Amino acid sequence: MNDIAANGADFTASINGQEWLVAWYPPPDPPSGTPHGAEAVCVAGDRIVMVSGDGQRWGLPAGRPERDERWVDTMRREVREEACAEVTDCRLLGFSRGVCVRGPQKGLVLIRSIWRAEVRLAAWEPRFEMAHRRLLPAEQAFQLLTVPSGLGPFYRRLFAEAAVS
Repeated sequence: MNDIAANGADFTASINGQEWLVAWYPPPDPPSGTPHGAEAVCVAGDRIVMVSGDGQRWGLPAGRPERDERWVDTMRREVREEACAEVTDCRLLGFSRGVCVRGPQKGLVLIRSIWRAEVRLAAWEPRFEMAHRRLLPAEQAFQLLTVPSGLGPFYRRLFAEAAVS
């Protein structure tokens, strides 16, 4: 088993009952496929911002684009909506490319931008799908992260690229 995702190397992941081949691509240019939003490791001081809709499964702020949003605009909006935080600085870490190889979406190719975002927290007033927010040291955040089967190497790469592991 690979410990960390290599550039462009596919690995198999099970996501929502479907099988995907997922690969990491470095910036600046996204690989070909359908833009599928943004995900960010949000850093507030020396803590990572984690969000959850149910208080059981924890993740990073992420979501799909609206209309013709640019990658960075999707990330900024999702961080504001899901984490009640404003991005003060950010850096594009790379892209994920997922190809569905088994399931109802077979053949679909989705691209997501991956970011490190320095954030300023606002009052916790959840109005969207996330009902919980936690601030944790990077190691604890990674341990709390709900990782779909097979995506461990991807998230290890994400945390390493964000220089928070």
